[in-house]
Amino acid sequence: MVTKTAATITDTNFNFPNQKSVYKGKVREVYNINEELLVMIASDRLSAFDVVMPKGIPFKGQILNQIATQMMAATEDIVPNWLIATPDPNVAIGHLCEPFKVEMVIRGYMSGHAAREYKAGKRMLCGVAMPEGMKENDKFPAPIITPATKAEMGDHDEDISREDIISKNIVSLADYEVLEGYTKALFERGTELAAQRGLILVDTKYEFGKTKDGKIVLIDEIHTPDSSRYFYADGYQERQEKGEAQKQLSKEFVRQWLISNNFQGLEGQTVPEMSDEYIESVSERYIELYENITGQNFEKANTTDILNRIETNVVDWMKKN
Repeated sequence: MVTKTAATITDTNFNFPNQKSVYKGKVREVYNINEELLVMIASDRLSAFDVVMPKGIPFKGQILNQIATQMMAATEDIVPNWLIATPDPNVAIGHLCEPFKVEMVIRGYMSGHAAREYKAGKRMLCGVAMPEGMKENDKFPAPIITPATKAEMGDHDEDISREDIISKNIVSLADYEVLEGYTKALFERGTELAAQRGLILVDTKYEFGKTKDGKIVLIDEIHTPDSSRYFYADGYQERQEKGEAQKQLSKEFVRQWLISNNFQGLEGQTVPEMSDEYIESVSERYIELYENITGQNFEKANTTDILNRIETNVVDWMKKN
């Protein structure tokens, strides 16, 4: 559904040539083409606290798709990925993969979920110890991997330990060791890329899948403001020493707005009304995130008829390939 006022994609219902099925996640819609390719549409849906907000955010899907595809290109020398082509600003086409049922979350700093758990008195997260005496947004001695089970739309992702993943046979030991190695390598590269932009990559998550021939590859988004948290490097240490909040580049600003309006995705809570002005401000913030993370000016795609644009671009690509 494309709303004329906001020009957003909140749902798609394509029927591409040789289409076998479609999977709709919280933000992305994935079309299976002939059990060989996946066409991934980045919608403008906004998810926070594992809840999809009622209204879409203009250009959000384009922003996430373009950051993710640029970051895949910048990391393909260290970790193979699923991507083949991006025929439309909101579309990525890649190899059909069987996704692993875990998200590989890696944290360089004690922020967000980790900080909330720490404040609640916990010193173990996903079976990993967190040192005593830390303050929110302090850097961990070394990055920690804190996996989460992948949730269906409307469900909550849940923390899980490495031991449980392996003992419950969610991922084999051999495969998990590959995922761990890739996660560390990607985070190291992401940290380097962020530093070039005057940013700190605080934490992020990676998702992986297996191709038909058994190759483990990176799938979905990478180093986007939805999957990652960034701080501005300039003034970080000074703010920590003064006990001040860090300047962030992530969708944490949406979470904080929801918290201030008494919503954290808990049972019985209602999503607060998002005015057109607030929606517009979120869109502008995402554009700011894009430009800071990539160092490029954001070029808004034509949103006059988004669904027709996407369908035309995808079908044209299929005809040529």
